[in-house]
Amino acid sequence: MCHSAMRGLRAMAAAAVICAATAPAGAQVTGPLPPGSLSGGVPAGVVSDSPVGLTLHDAIQRGLDRNLGILLGQQRVRAADGARWMAMSGLLPTVGAHIAESNNKINLEAYGFPVAPGQSPLIGPFSVSDRRISVSQSLFDLSAIDNARAGSAMKSAAEFGYQDVREQVVIGIANLYFQAVASTSRIESARAQLRTADALYDRAVSMKQAGTVAGIEVVRAQVQVENHKQLVITSENDLAKQKLALARAIGLPLGQAFTLTDRVPYKAFDAMPLEQALAQALAQRADYKAMQQMVKSAEASRQSAWAELLPSLHLNADYGDIGPTWGSALGTFSVMAAVRIPIFQAGRERGRILQADAALQQANAQAADMKARIEYDVRAAFLDLRAADDRVHVARVAADLADQQLTQTQDRFSAGVASHVEVVQAQDAVATASDNLINSLFAHNLAKASVARALGVAEQAAERLLGGQQ
Repeated sequence: MCHSAMRGLRAMAAAAVICAATAPAGAQVTGPLPPGSLSGGVPAGVVSDSPVGLTLHDAIQRGLDRNLGILLGQQRVRAADGARWMAMSGLLPTVGAHIAESNNKINLEAYGFPVAPGQSPLIGPFSVSDRRISVSQSLFDLSAIDNARAGSAMKSAAEFGYQDVREQVVIGIANLYFQAVASTSRIESARAQLRTADALYDRAVSMKQAGTVAGIEVVRAQVQVENHKQLVITSENDLAKQKLALARAIGLPLGQAFTLTDRVPYKAFDAMPLEQALAQALAQRADYKAMQQMVKSAEASRQSAWAELLPSLHLNADYGDIGPTWGSALGTFSVMAAVRIPIFQAGRERGRILQADAALQQANAQAADMKARIEYDVRAAFLDLRAADDRVHVARVAADLADQQLTQTQDRFSAGVASHVEVVQAQDAVATASDNLINSLFAHNLAKASVARALGVAEQAAERLLGGQQ
């Protein structure tokens, strides 16, 4: 079961749907997280000798602080902010300063100045001291404006992508917690079955000594005891590995012992009407919002590419002191407004337009596909929830019937009218029914988590829907 939990986390990581699109340079900061990010974590804290209690709420909150996907998502938002500033640089002024002092000797004839016959064309050496501040500013550049819009949309996409990662972490941690709780229940069931097998073995020994059963019945009872011992060992090992997986995902030191204090019992879920759920999912899902921002970024990038063909207006100015020495330097300045008109750029802008348009078409297709996938997620989650709820009711009835069957079979065996084979069969029926009940409860909680994820409300409502204590 530990392996299935890890596969679930990897699947959710692969489902991160913030897809890269053409944007300003340096803005490629979204996309699926690296494989295994949601199942990893950065450990923090000191290992204590005594076990600590871990509620579902504690596990989720710790995962939202220390899970590797969370930490990577935070840095992606910072990188997107940096890309936004780079995209805005075309609209912001550029200010520089320089201080220079030079010693020169020049040839006037080299610059086209005539020199009288017999005179040297050389002048100097002489000194020039210059200190100056220069400013350049774009007064109107539609391409730069669209680039800035694309960068802002990319940052918004990264922020929504981070919210989506938080949703995935909440569901992933809850699933790992459910796995561990289910394994705890399996251990309790296996130990209870072992106690029953021990009691039946003792009864078989007593009946053999009394001469009411054959020795084969004792051997059969002893085989059942050993089988249940193996089941206990396997269940305990599964729980230990699942707790390791949970500890790793929430950044808990792997050497820290802990106990699960929430049992996450069955809690019925009154699902809203399907049409209302579909509308809520489209309004709430952070991954869909991120994709919408990616479409906006792609649109702005395409407009920026077209705007490269338009004239732009720029201002350049400088002011400073210049002279043969610093003491004799005089103030000078220059101001220049320039209109840049692109005429021919050897296909560079045409290529950029084609790339930007292709990226926009890809983003639109991905957004349409995501909308359909969200509807699929909601419908599938509702189907799973309905089936899981029915499974719980059926499994409870089956478990009660199996217990009654075992009790009656034990009575028949004690009365000498049934062999231990019937008792073994009844024990196996109890074990199967118990395991089915545990699996159905796990499936029900998993289905509720899937509904929360499909609706985009996992972080806000997961613990309330799942029954964890806050």
